[in-house]
Amino acid sequence: MDSRPALATIADPTRGRILRMLLSDGRLRVGELAGRVALRQPTVSYHLRLLLEDGLVTREQEGRSAWFAIAPGREDEIRAVLGGEPEASAPDLARIVADLTTRFRGTFGPETIKAYVRESLDLLSRGQGPARQLASRTAAFAAQRLEALSRAQGPKPATPEVLFVCVQNAGRSQIASAILRHLAGDRVIVRSAGSMPAVDMRSTIAAALDEIGVPVGGEFPKPLTDEAVRAADVVITMGCGDACPIYPGRRYLDWELDDPAGLPLERVRPIRDDIEQRVRTLLDELV
Repeated sequence: MDSRPALATIADPTRGRILRMLLSDGRLRVGELAGRVALRQPTVSYHLRLLLEDGLVTREQEGRSAWFAIAPGREDEIRAVLGGEPEASAPDLARIVADLTTRFRGTFGPETIKAYVRESLDLLSRGQGPARQLASRTAAFAAQRLEALSRAQGPKPATPEVLFVCVQNAGRSQIASAILRHLAGDRVIVRSAGSMPAVDMRSTIAAALDEIGVPVGGEFPKPLTDEAVRAADVVITMGCGDACPIYPGRRYLDWELDDPAGLPLERVRPIRDDIEQRVRTLLDELV
């Protein structure tokens, strides 16, 4: 097969983004792709049709849904053209434990830190999580859990803490936590988690936040853990049902919000603005 037409097809920036998402997630529907590239579904369908014609992707019908995936035998070729990420090595847990032992010296012993690092790695590795950034995510997640544990076990601090929880920790809870962190600064400790966390934050969420000057930094979806709930003064759930444990002395709120999963940017904006108004009201109550 002459690869030149296929190479030209891959070279288009939009089709390159679509292929990267398929390489990462395995298979996706048109609506999910449209939401993540912030384009209309007909536009994404057009690009997928060209990829299908060149044999770069496959289409599988399941009921009323069509799933797209990288065509068998084409992954290496596509990665070569896209300049795919190098294969990640296993996290250096000994180094992560040593660094956190220095950071939490006088608060937690090495065995406690080692246990939290190993458990954090296991939690982040479950499901379809990617190998990329797994070491840095493990270190960050373990550190956040140890900070929450220290807060939960010690005297009640003066600074309030808020925990936002949704299902995937890739949309609503990330919007809320980013906006509150941006507005409150160091006046409020902000965390977020998911009852069934996704692999990565949705690109439309980052775009919707960037529009209003709110950075997302190195945030990533994190599993809901017991110490995060115990450390919080206010726990706000967003469509995650009964997944969040209940502890006395905490304020629990449930915000009924549309799920932005798979929605294009223009439909994410009203959800973002609704969340922003709720966050501003909450901040006025806390500070």
